[in-house]
Amino acid sequence: MRALDGKVAFITGAARGQGRAEAIRLASDGANIIAVDICDQIASVPYPLATPDDLALTVKLVEDTGARIVAQQADVRDQDGLKSALAAGLDELGRLDIVIANAGIAPMDTGQAGWRDVVDVNLTGTYHTVEVAIPTLIEQGEGGSIVLISSVAGLVGMVSGDPGAMGYTAAKHGIVGLMRQYANILAEHSIRVNSVHPTGVNTPMIDNDFVRAWLQRMGPQAGGNALPVPAVEPEDIANAVAWLVSDAARYVTGVTLPVDAGAIVKR
Repeated sequence: MRALDGKVAFITGAARGQGRAEAIRLASDGANIIAVDICDQIASVPYPLATPDDLALTVKLVEDTGARIVAQQADVRDQDGLKSALAAGLDELGRLDIVIANAGIAPMDTGQAGWRDVVDVNLTGTYHTVEVAIPTLIEQGEGGSIVLISSVAGLVGMVSGDPGAMGYTAAKHGIVGLMRQYANILAEHSIRVNSVHPTGVNTPMIDNDFVRAWLQRMGPQAGGNALPVPAVEPEDIANAVAWLVSDAARYVTGVTLPVDAGAIVKR
């Protein structure tokens, strides 16, 4: 028997990158998947976001593991739309056990619009994701696991004073506050809540011309990892998530888990 047989996981930002890796890993561990992604561009984001074709590939890769998947286009900024997307998954898959609030953007150097959009997506979108899932988890009465994807920028500050970068750091720090609050609120229902804090991850959000140029402008003060790697892989984050949502971590709640190649200790 696999670690997540019979479970259903709700994952936002699932069309590519970390979200796709998390969907594939949890599916490989036996979970069925409700996958959500905006699959559209946000004006302040200067690099391409995921497309419907990206989400379709996630569907194929999850189905290749033998798992079932319901994929929906939805914007985490729209709580009603997100609720409808989750409901479509519940109608087909019948239950909910795991929530991964993964959707995020990084509109560095994009001014005030970047501040508004990154806070709306990365922080408010995380709040919406948990809020739409809570009623089902509580009603089932069987506990559950929620993982909020933050960043090393949720534990330490960055160096850019641009509103987009400031908003990114503020939102990722805010996720820690949400995690701790929810961990307290939901503990009586045996629902665990934790956050994961990656360093740079080799995904389209980082591996693009805009972010590479931004990092070059920041220079050595942008930080770096203690271990001799420039970035980690999406599968490294998915592995941490898979542990947190499994029974192997059944008494782990309220923790901030870095997967950062030593980026935090280096600072």
